[in-house]
Amino acid sequence: ERVRLVDAAPWSKRAGLRAFELDGRILLLGGRTPKQSTLPGDSRLFSDVWASDDLGVSWELLSETDHWAPRAYFQVAEKDGQIYVLGGQDYGLEPNPFCALLEQGLEPPPELGIDPDAPCPEFLPTSNFFNDVWRSSDGVEWERMTEAAPWAGRAGLSAEVLGEHIYVLGGSQNDDVSIIGPSGPARIYFNDVWRSTDGVEWERMTEAAPWEPRAGGVVVARDDELFLLGGEDGFTCTPVPDCEPPYFNDVWKTTDGATWELVTEAAGWSPRPGHVCEILSDRFVCFGGFGLIENPMDIWASSDGEIWEPLTAIPWNATKPEQMRYDFDSLVTDGPDGPVLLTFGGDRETFDFADPENYLRVDNDVWAFTPAR
Repeated sequence: ERVRLVDAAPWSKRAGLRAFELDGRILLLGGRTPKQSTLPGDSRLFSDVWASDDLGVSWELLSETDHWAPRAYFQVAEKDGQIYVLGGQDYGLEPNPFCALLEQGLEPPPELGIDPDAPCPEFLPTSNFFNDVWRSSDGVEWERMTEAAPWAGRAGLSAEVLGEHIYVLGGSQNDDVSIIGPSGPARIYFNDVWRSTDGVEWERMTEAAPWEPRAGGVVVARDDELFLLGGEDGFTCTPVPDCEPPYFNDVWKTTDGATWELVTEAAGWSPRPGHVCEILSDRFVCFGGFGLIENPMDIWASSDGEIWEPLTAIPWNATKPEQMRYDFDSLVTDGPDGPVLLTFGGDRETFDFADPENYLRVDNDVWAFTPAR
């Protein structure tokens, strides 16, 4: 069963947000809302925190500023009654001061990664990629655990708690060429794994895990193992539509972040980033995500992460791929009749940046999914 609980929540339409449950309350925080702009990726960033005590139907604003900087594509992890905010990015552009130099035959500083033979980009990206760590017991008062963790600042990272440790893995730094163009700094992908008991002191478990460096992967804790599912190392490919996008649908697992085992090289669902996976009724349930040609309209379930079966349900009661979404968030909680999977917000934008209505394809609704009995 798929039911829309709220059509328009009081928090702004957004993507790259995070939601979690803390002491019986659902908290929602951060994310980005696209601006009506000709600049790809131009967004308003948030650091607000909202709370709901009725499965996301009604909301209360807890705090807006005076803690961690506005950001999207970050992660949260709950440990010992504390919620941790980790990593993420903001968005910024500034006029390119080097176009005049290029016109004079001079070269820009090499650290900017600007190709002097390419057309001069009108703007340069100034996004910040964070590696600070914050925590709170209520979503109102926040404590900065470290200004700069030893892992590189990154967005699209994965994080989860296993045992006594918070794990951080994967992610990327710098924006994709589809956003900033070929003359921007190259995007860097990570496959390192770190863990911490308190968000202050971090231990690197491996510099290079056996899975391909990626962003947008999902990490799920089950029993005494972490599972990594899917992700991407690029948003687009050429020539569209005949190319294979650089997306993943492999599944890996680990007990300590250092040693990894390949569960399956290719799950039943198509390769994708921006999806979610949850444990619902003792099974992995994965759905949503970005598709370069069209967003996938499926839900898949597995008891072990290796063998997958499609479910008959279609997320959000969608009737066409344009209604599907990515970069939303989800959680599983106890409903009045058993476990329920909730989804919050999400993105339906395409790479057609000339579309004047593209920026409107972001949501602030709340949906509930309950498994068939």
